[in-house]
Amino acid sequence: MNRLIIIVFTVFFYSVAGAAPVMPQPKVVKINERVYAFLGPMGQPSAHNQGYMVNSTVIIGEQGVILIDSGASDEVGNHLGKAIAKLTTKPVTHVINTHHHGDHVLGNIVFGKAEIISSEICREMVNKTGDEWIALMESLIGHKLPNTRPVPASVTYAGENTRTERTIQGVKLEFWVPAGSHTVGDMMVYLPEDKVLVGGDILVNRTIPVMRDALVKNWVGTLKQVRTFDAKTIVPGHGPLMKQEDVSKLQRQMDVFYTGVEAGYKKGLSDSETRKTLDVREWKKLEGFDANIGGNVSRTYLEVEQASF
Repeated sequence: MNRLIIIVFTVFFYSVAGAAPVMPQPKVVKINERVYAFLGPMGQPSAHNQGYMVNSTVIIGEQGVILIDSGASDEVGNHLGKAIAKLTTKPVTHVINTHHHGDHVLGNIVFGKAEIISSEICREMVNKTGDEWIALMESLIGHKLPNTRPVPASVTYAGENTRTERTIQGVKLEFWVPAGSHTVGDMMVYLPEDKVLVGGDILVNRTIPVMRDALVKNWVGTLKQVRTFDAKTIVPGHGPLMKQEDVSKLQRQMDVFYTGVEAGYKKGLSDSETRKTLDVREWKKLEGFDANIGGNVSRTYLEVEQASF
């Protein structure tokens, strides 16, 4: 009998140890009867989270669902689809992408019958960089994604600082394409009746803003404009829900950061020398600081340098 118990335990141990990591469940926050925030786990895409680390917004309309940001792969998109099915039997009829980064758009492939909406530049960037994002996700999560491919928007909104009103599934939406900020093709979504603003990665909470593709000075200005919206609830691209006071804090931090890099450049310091002069004590407490602060300084320094020509 003891030998049998040992065999059973050994088989169980190795089957568990060899099992694929389980994708974390979204934290579902009910904002009102029709709007839900699906908050993904914090951190970078990894084998542990299987690439699921983004916030999505689910809006239940009259006959269908509007999903804002679809995740980093077909696997994440399916994961979100199953979570949506626990809320409603209505199908996803519209998917909105806030920008082109793979963790926000590569789940589009799952919602083949849905209308995909983004800014015009976001669509261009999905076509241009989508395959690169798939390769990056595969390397970060440690396995291939044979069923994931880039699916760009079929409906786009052009221009910078344009606002377009549209009613979808009985829900009033305002699509705001600001000047390029976190990326060149950002778009925010405002629900005036619900007083909800969905910010994509222009807005992040408890994690450092990532500037790898950013226009940092524009970004600071965009955060100032966010204050003009009558938004009681703000859904960031990553991290917990925000209020307007959180946006003000982020805007102040980024303004101080940009000004500090600019001052270092004007003193003739290199980007690495400038980094040593910056007060980043508040950001040191945030998720992703070590992985991103060097790139943030380099990107901002380059922007300041180009502006001086």
